[in-house]
Amino acid sequence: MTQTSTLKKIGFASFIMMASVFASRIIGLVRETAIAWMGGASAGVDAYQVAFVIPEILNHVVASGFLSITFIPIFTRYLVENNEQEGYRVFSVILNCFGAGLLIFICLSMVFAPQLICVLAPGLKNGPAFDLAVRMTRIIIPAQFFFFAGGLFNAVQYSKERFVFPALAPLIYNTGIIVGGILLYPVLGMEGFAWGVLAGAFFGSFLLQLFGAKRVGLIYMPNFNFRHPDVIKYVLLTLPLMLGLTMTFSTEILMKFFGSFLSEGSISAMNYALRIMFILVGLFGNAVGVASYPFMAKIAAQKDFSALNTLINQTLKYIFIVMPFSVVFMILNKEVVAILFQRGAFDAHDAALTSGVLPYFMAGAFAFSAQTIVSRGFFAVQNTLFPAIFSTVCVALSLPLLYVAMTAMGIKGVALGLSLSVIITTGALFEVWSRKTQNTGRSKVYAFFGVMFVVSIVVWLILKTIYIGIIHLIPTPGFFAHIFICMIVGTLFLIILAGIGKLFKIREVNTLYAKVMAKTGLVKSRPTT
Repeated sequence: MTQTSTLKKIGFASFIMMASVFASRIIGLVRETAIAWMGGASAGVDAYQVAFVIPEILNHVVASGFLSITFIPIFTRYLVENNEQEGYRVFSVILNCFGAGLLIFICLSMVFAPQLICVLAPGLKNGPAFDLAVRMTRIIIPAQFFFFAGGLFNAVQYSKERFVFPALAPLIYNTGIIVGGILLYPVLGMEGFAWGVLAGAFFGSFLLQLFGAKRVGLIYMPNFNFRHPDVIKYVLLTLPLMLGLTMTFSTEILMKFFGSFLSEGSISAMNYALRIMFILVGLFGNAVGVASYPFMAKIAAQKDFSALNTLINQTLKYIFIVMPFSVVFMILNKEVVAILFQRGAFDAHDAALTSGVLPYFMAGAFAFSAQTIVSRGFFAVQNTLFPAIFSTVCVALSLPLLYVAMTAMGIKGVALGLSLSVIITTGALFEVWSRKTQNTGRSKVYAFFGVMFVVSIVVWLILKTIYIGIIHLIPTPGFFAHIFICMIVGTLFLIILAGIGKLFKIREVNTLYAKVMAKTGLVKSRPTT
């Protein structure tokens, strides 16, 4: 497979995943809007967010989120060697053995949920949200088995370059949460959303992915041969990920840990702001990372580090375009939060709390996006130990920073501390990767980062001036006024960024605009030479 054809396939897969991520982020915002409408930024919503802490840790410990990362290179090798039957044997052993162990952990976690929540969110102890958090935790925990099995089904589909059904999983999952919450809230309160989580995980992450895997030839065997060489290899690859910490995973946990010591509604407000930030991360980081990883694994299997570095460097450049987009959200923080959430129980005080913290999360959006690519470089060469240790050390070192920032700035300090932590961790990890692989192109990546940083400052100065002028003309804005302001500022931003790209011949910006316009049918795509 030539590098050009690989990039074309990555582009097509990325388009599918970006469409999925965009749709899932929209539905995710609808989900958060429904939660805000019903519960606002209250103790009940804080309890709902805390109820995810133990399930998220359980998901991390059994490496459900890393199944595609560690299993794809192993399964892909069997496909390349035309030994698919043996690949499914390894698949079955992992599903059977790890699945059985997970069920045991699920039962133990449900029994000891109160004690675990006391440790993970100590600020809630003896508070009104504690008992509710325990009940919802016990409802959500069983969903982790569906995520685990679905992760393996996804890995099979990714290995065969099939992305459609995995792309639908988050859409169905979020729809389940919304439907469950809206239908059951009048009877069960916030617990209705927890039951929606369980239903969405079953139908979207498990049942649909089982169907998709069977369509590409999935073969299940009741095999428990844990001594199979590739099962042992899988365990060795996955163990560091189970025991290690990542900034994305740690952000959710640390946000709730430190937020439990702040005023009521702080966890909810940070979560709403984080979901908005993850829109950009999903579009610029997660979609490209998921789509490119199977191809990175194939290049790594050929030990072509030059091609692998070229792919990583070019991908990072496109991801850095998220920086000026983040600036728009910083400027429009009040309008965005008001449009998305300010209705029902989510009042002006909740909106002010959420919009105040949003810019501090947006400052780290590019780093959250970039880390998905950098870490996958290590995973593609089946080196999971170093990034796990490195990230864990970085998380541990960030704890004093988070404490000092929280003490000095409160809720804004927690958000700022988390953003600074991921920026430092991602930058250091990329430098280590570059030194290990002799990545001579890293200087161009740093240079492009500098260009996007300057572009972001210029965009901020121009748009902030325009924004101040607009809001002076609309002294008491309402819902439609917020939409009008966002449309004006957003349109001017797109024009300004396109103009900067043309004027200074920034190839990545011009290419992005050309591809988006071609996909939307605004212009005809021209064949690349």
